[in-house]
Amino acid sequence: MRGQSLPNISGFWRTTLVVVVVALIGVPVLLAFGSNFFYFLERVDAQEVGVQLESGRIKGIVGPGVYGDFGLYVELQRVSSQALPFSVRDEEIITKDKQRIGLVVTGDAFRPGIERADVLQNNWAQYSPIYLNDEVAVERVKSLAQQAMKVCVGERPFDDAIIGTARDELRTCIDEELSELADSYGLRIENVVVPEVVLSPEVQAALDAIVASRLETEKAAQDKLRAEAQALAEQAKQEGEIRIAQSRIQEETKQQTILAQLEREKIQAQQDVIEAEKANELARVQAELAIIEAQKANELLAAQQDLEINTALAAAAAERAKADLAQQVALAQLYTNNPAYVRFLIAQANAAALNPTDKIIFTPEGTTPTIVLPGPGITPTVDTNPSPQ
Repeated sequence: MRGQSLPNISGFWRTTLVVVVVALIGVPVLLAFGSNFFYFLERVDAQEVGVQLESGRIKGIVGPGVYGDFGLYVELQRVSSQALPFSVRDEEIITKDKQRIGLVVTGDAFRPGIERADVLQNNWAQYSPIYLNDEVAVERVKSLAQQAMKVCVGERPFDDAIIGTARDELRTCIDEELSELADSYGLRIENVVVPEVVLSPEVQAALDAIVASRLETEKAAQDKLRAEAQALAEQAKQEGEIRIAQSRIQEETKQQTILAQLEREKIQAQQDVIEAEKANELARVQAELAIIEAQKANELLAAQQDLEINTALAAAAAERAKADLAQQVALAQLYTNNPAYVRFLIAQANAAALNPTDKIIFTPEGTTPTIVLPGPGITPTVDTNPSPQ
């Protein structure tokens, strides 16, 4: 039994070995062959753009995510959208005035992202190595930067390339020129700077001499300016002291003038008060005079009215008197015209005036009559009212 089982065990191992060998050889071959027909769970990172290809042609451009596809010769290529730093050094650049200088230019290059999918679509056939290989892209950008450096330096004189604000203008020129050149490859250039200007020893020595001479000239000019400034400062100091003294005198005069003006204004104010008081007093007197005149006028008017009234009353009284005396005047006229009638009336009045008890005594002219008063035992001697018998 044991002798029969050994051959079966050896056959098993042989079969197993064959399967393993076939698997080791077939699976890689299958994978290598199958990779041309599908890809599965391929990831595109956040800083990448996926280019989906089929038979060498772009099928689609996708952003970050996980993708898969089946087809004839399908594949997924990744284009990084991260910055590609570059640095270019060129020591053999000729300026417009035939001076030799060198420049160092640095910056960042960016390949098209998902927002510029059309650029990838249009330029993929020509520039896919630039989009897929960082070294190829950087070398191409360096070449373009050297060309831009030569163009911008070549159109400027030496001083405008290395001195002052002109150096920033040179950087701007290189940035614009390089951006224009890189745009034809679908690349975007940013952060261009010119950190260093390289000069040959001869040029550096000549420039140092020029700078030294310029410094000496400027120092002499500064010394002259300092001396003039010191003289002007001393003069200004003296003038300042004089101005201070003059200003003090002027201020004192000004203060005295102000005080005098205030005193005049005070006196004027007092005069104004006095004049106002006089005016008020005059107005009061005039008012009182007007009141008195008004009263007098009223009294005069009242007197005139009273006079007119009294005149009218007198005239009326005169007329009334005339009316009252008209009868007496008529009688007087009658009496004047008829004296006998007057004597008759007198006699009648005398006769009417005597009473029975009256006594009449006739005495000679020029004598004093003796009055006899009636009383007991006295009888009348004359009968003044005799009876009709």
